[in-house]
Amino acid sequence: MQDPNSTDIKTFFLNGRPEKHLQGQTIADLLAAKEASGPGVAVERNQQVVRLAEHVQTVIEVGDKIEIVRLVGGG
Repeated sequence: MQDPNSTDIKTFFLNGRPEKHLQGQTIADLLAAKEASGPGVAVERNQQVVRLAEHVQTVIEVGDKIEIVRLVGGG
């Protein structure tokens, strides 16, 4: 198995796991593909929160570290 950090494999990391990089893919595309959109979803890219208004224009780059979380209320 090849090292996901190798330069000949184009990946980014989603919640700590390597994912195949698709050129031009945005945060909005990723959320749609993972069925992870909707209220309470937060996205972080390289330790910076990506605002909802920026999801459509934020393109994922090779090596990016993306974290998707869903906020859940309760007691």
